Amino acid sequence: MDTGIGSLSSCKPPCNDVGSPPNGAAAAIQGSGPAPAVVASPDSTMGRHIAHRLVQIGVTDVFAVPGDFNLTLLDHLIAEPGLNLVGCCNELNAGYAADGYARARGVGACVVTFTVGGLSVLNAIAGAYSENLPVVCIVGGPNSNDYGTNRVLHHTIGLPDFSQELRCFQTVTCFQAVVNNLEDAHELIDTAISTALKESKPVYISISCNLPAIPHPTFSREPVPFALSPKLTNQMGLEAAVEAAAEFLNKAVKPVMVGGPKLRVAKASEAFVELADACGYAVAVMPSAKGQVPEHHPRFIGTYWGAVSTAFCAEIVESADAYIFAGPIFNDYSSVGYSLLLKKEKAIILQPERVVIGNGPAFGCVLMKDFLKALSKRVKRNTTAYENYHRIFVPDGHPLKCEPKEPLRVNVLFKHIQDMLSSESAVIAETGDSWFNCQKLKLPQGCGYEFQMQYGSIGWSVGATLGYAQAVPEKRVIACIGDGSFQVTAQDVSTMLRCGQNTIIFLINNGGYTIEVEIHDGPYNVIKNWNYTGLVEAIHNGEGKCWTTKVFYEEELIEAIQTATGPKKDSLCFIEVIVHKDDTSKELLEWGSRVSAANSRPPNPQ
Repeated sequence: MDTGIGSLSSCKPPCNDVGSPPNGAAAAIQGSGPAPAVVASPDSTMGRHIAHRLVQIGVTDVFAVPGDFNLTLLDHLIAEPGLNLVGCCNELNAGYAADGYARARGVGACVVTFTVGGLSVLNAIAGAYSENLPVVCIVGGPNSNDYGTNRVLHHTIGLPDFSQELRCFQTVTCFQAVVNNLEDAHELIDTAISTALKESKPVYISISCNLPAIPHPTFSREPVPFALSPKLTNQMGLEAAVEAAAEFLNKAVKPVMVGGPKLRVAKASEAFVELADACGYAVAVMPSAKGQVPEHHPRFIGTYWGAVSTAFCAEIVESADAYIFAGPIFNDYSSVGYSLLLKKEKAIILQPERVVIGNGPAFGCVLMKDFLKALSKRVKRNTTAYENYHRIFVPDGHPLKCEPKEPLRVNVLFKHIQDMLSSESAVIAETGDSWFNCQKLKLPQGCGYEFQMQYGSIGWSVGATLGYAQAVPEKRVIACIGDGSFQVTAQDVSTMLRCGQNTIIFLINNGGYTIEVEIHDGPYNVIKNWNYTGLVEAIHNGEGKCWTTKVFYEEELIEAIQTATGPKKDSLCFIEVIVHKDDTSKELLEWGSRVSAANSRPPNPQ
């Protein structure tokens, strides 16, 4: 279509406060009254300052892998009473854990060592950047005396140039601070951390290994909490945008609303619901926004994902004569290979600070949450789209019950997972067929849900589950992970056990990379089968609470779930589910064929 869219001790946190300050620009940090002349006390150290800052912004757990360049800094983090150091098995998982933690708490942090650790965590930081998550990535760097010399250091590529790591981080973080002297350390550290909160993106802080323990007068006072000025809407722009949008929507016959993933960074989920309540439109979410919009809303119609939408949702959205997309990301995955049947001229596209109505006009410096709240007072109530949905809606059928000793089917597995969900649970969906099966889960009020759609890094869910569960210990996390993904990052089940987490992991063993089979099959998509329950038992090694089982049939699955939610409710429960290699959701079959077609387009004629 011509105008188409998207064509290391105790791991229990002492508190659960959400510490994400308001979105806004970093303001000056002011003390009260004139500061007297100070002499640095033994406690006036950079390491202590960083620890205090992390606690102030709501981080009570830092995910770390020790290395010789960060050991002194780790000593200071451990010494902070409000901070727990969670030792991870590798840097990649430490980064994924900080990602999962930031999803629940609003900000996360990880600490690794120079270059070998930094380049290992880089992939996870890139994922956090793509998902707009503020993660403070701290790297222990070389001794300050080595900068500017021709010395060659270990943990480098053998050149007297220490900037390789920095250059790699420049494209996946919103601010980079290399702290190799104490004079400007205070300013650099505070600017980096406040920028992460302001931009909702990761930042990189390199700390020379010889500096964290040296007293300095700039750190002689307790750090004053950040005062982050909230971003402000241009009121004239807001009024003009709302007037144009109201006129556009009020003449529509059957308008709809669709929530997108940037609702999180815009902090606009409540405002989105406020507009939904006022306007009466049918309400859908994009797949990457699942969990951002309450699914118990009376006019919620499901996930809009083009050809693989939940039942009857795409028909209502694509037949609408006007639609509001709040915070969308239209990429090849979310558009099902650029096949969405949408028209730009029918759409109002809201980004965190911008409004575009049809093919124009556009309005900048208008915050999404302010726009949604103001629009809710100007639109006429119109329930036509929802009434149409209600007329054509047919309730979901239930998968056929398995016969005794019949091999377990994936749709039966997720029927039972659905029954486990409550306000005290959260779902982590790994990249793969779990994307599609978990999309069909109906989330009760208060049930968390996370997955990584934009970056789509297989293996993300193990570390993210660790971090998310650590951030909200009052929720029981249910992680749905494929065998191929699990093999990438399996080690940090060990850290879950050390932290006493009671996550339930459903390891779906179908013998390979099923999502890639449906895009383009080949022998490389078949993996070596592991004894997964045996592996987790070996990791357990009698330390911590762990229970594992392997299920082949529905009756075994029912018994396993009863055990995991009953006698073993305080244990980490690992349930390996054996399914046929070709047992996939119908949505993956459709999505895979369309993404394959998009990937295999021939070059344009030159």
